[in-house]
Amino acid sequence: MVEIFSGRSLFNKDGDIVDPEDALRNKVVGLYFSAGWCPPCRDFTPILCDFYTELVEESDPPAQFEIVFISADKNPEDMVEYMHEMHGDWLALPWNDPFKNDLQKRYNITAFPKLVIVKENGEVITDKGRKQIREQGLACFRNWLEVAEIFQNFPG
Repeated sequence: MVEIFSGRSLFNKDGDIVDPEDALRNKVVGLYFSAGWCPPCRDFTPILCDFYTELVEESDPPAQFEIVFISADKNPEDMVEYMHEMHGDWLALPWNDPFKNDLQKRYNITAFPKLVIVKENGEVITDKGRKQIREQGLACFRNWLEVAEIFQNFPG
């Protein structure tokens, strides 16, 4: 993932610019294609938020997991509102970055929401992240981590 976002900027929920190399290195990454206008997205986002919070914010050490939100919102204001209203403290690709179209093509995104779980190099672990979280809860992260081929510090 570090290579894919190289030279790009990501930002956090507070609007701070984040270096993808630092934020995504040695992590399993969830690419979250979603939009605030989408009812299934609004249904799943709180579940994803709880999943992320438990893995990253409440685990010690934090799980090696990061989410990058790729917005399908109609404008940047809607994107920011959706992030502040419903999202966890994860990262986002800027709304106006044309790279989001490349990512949608690369990962064959045809409907929202879609959570694609990828290795550091961008290779797909699963394109059924949403389904796996709903069915398995936190247990699915251990499976993703085993496939991810990264140095592991996650005890759970």
